[in-house]
Amino acid sequence: MKKFILIIVLTFITSAKINAQSYYQLVRETANKVVNNPKSSQEMIDINQFEVTALNYMVAEAAKRGIVHHPAFYDIQAVYMKSFVEDFLLYVVEARKISSAKRKQVVDCFKNASLKCPMFHDNNKLCLAFTKDENSLTPFSLDTDWDKAYEMVSNNIKSIISIK
Repeated sequence: MKKFILIIVLTFITSAKINAQSYYQLVRETANKVVNNPKSSQEMIDINQFEVTALNYMVAEAAKRGIVHHPAFYDIQAVYMKSFVEDFLLYVVEARKISSAKRKQVVDCFKNASLKCPMFHDNNKLCLAFTKDENSLTPFSLDTDWDKAYEMVSNNIKSIISIK
């Protein structure tokens, strides 16, 4: 699955159709539009606000630390973050149909993957704001290496629930 996503990203990145815009920018702009759309539901606003915040954090933290990444790095991170969030929502919905205990297992699996795969090893408590909020629809750390977290959760979720 990881190779498949990477192939899609690389194909997308090299496509002539996105000359002036990266996937990172596309995800960020799309999420911003949802957040700023008065017709968006509160749930969609919350999910997309997390995505905007996570992408902004990643770029700002890299710049603060003087880390220079190729633009493709941010594109790949954006793809994995988006996949991580979408898979999370899908698994939570399926787990909720089984039991609240199963739902908690799914939430913990994704949350732990996010926490165990930091990108910057940032000790700032603001990175954990979404993980501390009991009502967060995206209880993940901002300081996440989305590629690694997606791989971890893809391996671990199979032992908790399967989606047909």
